[in-house]
Amino acid sequence: MNSEVHNLNTGRQSPSSRLFDSGAGPGGIPPTRAWPLCFLLFLATALSLLDRQVLSVLAPSITSEFGMSNTTYSRIVFAFVLSYTVMFGLGGRLMDLLGTKRGLALSLGIWSVASAAHSFATGAWSLATARFFLGVGEGACFPAATKGAVEWSRPERRAFAVGLANGGSAFGAVVAPPLCAWWAGAFGWRGAFVGTAVLGLIWLVAWQLAFRGLPAFEAKARRPRASFSALLARPEVRRLLLARFCFDPVFYFYMFWIPQYLARQRGLSLGEIGSLFWIPFFVLGVTNIAAGRASDMLVARGWPVRRARLAAMLAAALLTPASGLASAAGSAGLAIALMSVLMLAHGIWIANFVTLIGDTVKPEEVGTAVGMTGTAGGIAGMLSNLVVGPVIDHYSFTPVFVVSALVYPAAWLILASQKGSD
Repeated sequence: MNSEVHNLNTGRQSPSSRLFDSGAGPGGIPPTRAWPLCFLLFLATALSLLDRQVLSVLAPSITSEFGMSNTTYSRIVFAFVLSYTVMFGLGGRLMDLLGTKRGLALSLGIWSVASAAHSFATGAWSLATARFFLGVGEGACFPAATKGAVEWSRPERRAFAVGLANGGSAFGAVVAPPLCAWWAGAFGWRGAFVGTAVLGLIWLVAWQLAFRGLPAFEAKARRPRASFSALLARPEVRRLLLARFCFDPVFYFYMFWIPQYLARQRGLSLGEIGSLFWIPFFVLGVTNIAAGRASDMLVARGWPVRRARLAAMLAAALLTPASGLASAAGSAGLAIALMSVLMLAHGIWIANFVTLIGDTVKPEEVGTAVGMTGTAGGIAGMLSNLVVGPVIDHYSFTPVFVVSALVYPAAWLILASQKGSD
């Protein structure tokens, strides 16, 4: 790795500075400020998943009210994935240009307004329009969270920092089912979308307050040195893109379609879905953070960085075949347990995959590189969602679960095929 990327302090450090390097980030973020900023990144990714999950959780009620088929619902999901896919790449670039502070505030502001717009939907077209703009805002969230965590963390603690920042997404998905079921019961499904928008505005206030006293931080943000074409010219970056194209559709399926599966194939009510659907995402959140720490420990013990990340990802890939058994489970509880194994594996996988991106490129390129991989995954998710709806309508959920069991091992082989030093 370049020495400028890992400018480590040599003096004695406090416990907090062992996670966040006070001299690593633009403007020299002190450790006492890095912690709350990273926690706000955690909350931002939590809000991102919460806001997009509202529709997923309430889909049985909304599709019934508007008389939508699974195919129509899949097109509404497509509208979100389309804009999210485009803005993942462009938004990542924007984060490198604007810096994390201004870029993430802009992103979250846009998607909070779009979330509120869902409450005015009168049918499929207006709902799809709101979803489209939700994706416009949310596209830059994870590049921003990863960029901030990489800039503020030491190399031997980087996977933990990235896992913490991105791990909020899983906890947002954990909160979404019971919270949305309660909101819908108390205020109707439209009120649930207004509630998430209000939470976004509260976060924006906290984000601005967290940077008080650091006026030079964003002014010193560096312009990205590599263009899209320059990054694409690197074989290691192309492997990252191809791997994400393979595995991202699985997460899109779990995120958007499991409530429909539980309602239509398992016959669960909205309340029962709210009481179960959070479990796989809780497992994801815990493992997302813990798995990053595990590979960091391997690096601290002398393992080459890339080998440590790939070892953790291989362990995850070997667990994913459990997903193929979920549709054949004898009960909804067992199906949820098998889905939880898949999400446990995804937590291990994604924490180390995103960290591997940070290990591969320079800090000023992280937002762009993460955004590019997100775009690759979004394209795959977009295409797969157009297929999932008709497959479910004409067959069942079983083929989708079976395919979900196979793609992570394939993605690992793509990444492990890279030759050269670790």
